[in-house]
Amino acid sequence: MIERHDALSVRRQCELLGLDRSGLYYAPAPIAPEEIVLCHRLDELYTERPHYGVRSMTTVLRREGHSINPKRVRRLLRQMGLLAVYPKPRLSLPGAGAQVFPYLLRGLPIIRPHQVWAIDITYVRLRGGFCYLVALLDWFSRFVLAWELCGGLETFYCLRVLEAARASAGGTAEIVNSDQGSQFTSLEWIAAVQASGMQVSHDGRGRALDNAIVERFWRTVKYDDIYLRDYQSVPKARGGLGDYIEFYNWERPHQSLEDRTPGEVMKGTQERTGGSRQRLLLARAVPSGSVLRRETVKKTLT
Repeated sequence: MIERHDALSVRRQCELLGLDRSGLYYAPAPIAPEEIVLCHRLDELYTERPHYGVRSMTTVLRREGHSINPKRVRRLLRQMGLLAVYPKPRLSLPGAGAQVFPYLLRGLPIIRPHQVWAIDITYVRLRGGFCYLVALLDWFSRFVLAWELCGGLETFYCLRVLEAARASAGGTAEIVNSDQGSQFTSLEWIAAVQASGMQVSHDGRGRALDNAIVERFWRTVKYDDIYLRDYQSVPKARGGLGDYIEFYNWERPHQSLEDRTPGEVMKGTQERTGGSRQRLLLARAVPSGSVLRRETVKKTLT
């Protein structure tokens, strides 16, 4: 619509179209192939050695032949949303409007489904780039209630997954736990959780293992699916991950669940407790313009 090489100036074209000149930006430059290779390798290192910090990762990359400095590693890790798992000094304060709540799970017996939900976001490698995966799990059963692939780290995507999880479960949990990422300390996230009647719980600073259920899921889905399939694009990743998460929920036994699947634990517990939910929906939140479209796989619990 706007032609930069037209005889009319860009400003004049904006005036004729009724557009604000300040809202017009240059198209972002594509990600360099070298950056993608480095991001993929950092993701592998973080998954295998989550305690590695910037210096350790820089050392490993240099030993592998990459010419890289700590500043670049730090920038890429921030871009990927990755953080080393160890307590660090409080070098900076949260951004404006951030709210951090206490960790409510310490010493809490988690004895039933929908008592505690856990949510997080992680980097997903693609052959020619990357995207992010947001997932919300039921803590007791490990059941993935909702998930979404997205192109950024905005709070908006997390809110969509929360909405999809509520529809999937047919209700809410008592507590929603997350890390202290900017998405989960934002005013929008806090308001959405509290408006649903749920309590907000945040991991301790530098204590990713406080949200261990999701961290284990990330490790599982990356080693079992993402690294093996090497998805070429977001649509292919969305389809493949949809199949894997259905398998994870309904067919993959978990040692921590006495060799039962998350779906079996959810189903068995609800049957024993006389739960009112007749169906459990595996919700996948997929963007379709400005409308949230959910593709569901229904499992009857009768």
